[in-house]
Amino acid sequence: MDIRVGDILTMKKKHPCGCFTWQVLRVGADFKLKCTGCGHETMNPRSKVEKYIKSVQRDESSSS
Repeated sequence: MDIRVGDILTMKKKHPCGCFTWQVLRVGADFKLKCTGCGHETMNPRSKVEKYIKSVQRDESSSS
């Protein structure tokens, strides 16, 4: 799955704050994600995150 820094991920399950969307801060074997609702940051294994992704939103104008 092609996930880049700055992408907004919509997940299948919501965060306890009620938000479904997360911003990608770091990519590698682990993802560092920031909740767009409350600002909570977390590091999770790539395999676990990719399992719960519903959709990916990317700003195409900023990619090179």
